[in-house]
Amino acid sequence: MKKTSDIKEQLLLHLIILIWGFTGILGKVIELPSTDIVWYRMLIAFLGIFIWLKVIKFDIRVSTKTLLLYLGIGLIVALHWVTFFYAIKVSTVSVALATLASATLFTSFLEPLFFKKRIVFYEVIFGFCVIAGLLMIFNFETEYALGILVALLSAFLASLFTVINGKLVNKGAKPRVMTLYEMLGGFIGISIYYSVAGDFTILEGFPAPKDIFYLLLLGLVCTAFAFLISIDVMRVLSPFTVSISINMEPVYSIILALLIFGDDEKMSLGFYAGALLIMATILINAVLKRYMKKRKERGKAASHKHQKL
Repeated sequence: MKKTSDIKEQLLLHLIILIWGFTGILGKVIELPSTDIVWYRMLIAFLGIFIWLKVIKFDIRVSTKTLLLYLGIGLIVALHWVTFFYAIKVSTVSVALATLASATLFTSFLEPLFFKKRIVFYEVIFGFCVIAGLLMIFNFETEYALGILVALLSAFLASLFTVINGKLVNKGAKPRVMTLYEMLGGFIGISIYYSVAGDFTILEGFPAPKDIFYLLLLGLVCTAFAFLISIDVMRVLSPFTVSISINMEPVYSIILALLIFGDDEKMSLGFYAGALLIMATILINAVLKRYMKKRKERGKAASHKHQKL
């Protein structure tokens, strides 16, 4: 019975990852500036999660200090999404997603800083493999240089807020509440930016009906729904299964982009070789981490048994 449940949860996880992969497609088809897209996305996601948590009577109260922290992280999330959508608009979905996979490289250096751990040697090697993949993409897709550079910044920001969130969750933070206020923080941050810049065009009228539909899809399905469901799935499946599966997001996005946009998303063989190197490195890194963790656990168990004897 448990096996059947695990299969169901794995299928649900891949559906969520496919939904996340569809985010890049929406960023391409929505005819709004990247900042506007994120403003609407975070507002819609905040309202969706807020209403849901109120329906299930989930306690969303936090201290003022914690609230300010979550709002601040929300600014990083907003910057990540703005740079991500901008990268897509000045290049292609495939280029942006392949480059975004380099977030793993940044994480390998940021994690030791935040969690006070030593830098792992093999992660540095894998980091150079990712750099090699990126250089291959650069060399063969020079016309998308700006998109690649912006996507690299987006990858760094994604790694930054992921590591910070990971540390907060380890300290007992509630992921649902954290995400709720991060969405609010990003929305407030972009609103302040509009006010300071004197840009109030976003308030002058509604987006086109087509864009409204896509924005609702982005905010409610790709953000609020996907996040809330992913929490329940992650409680059933092992962290390894989840982490290794999430690495499929760029693959799903590139396949979807090819199916939807056709020739506009077709890249050179050098691009696909570089993208494959990046994704293979991430996959090997996940498998090796699992192996090292199991070996460490076996070592602890053997040591504990020896002490008993």
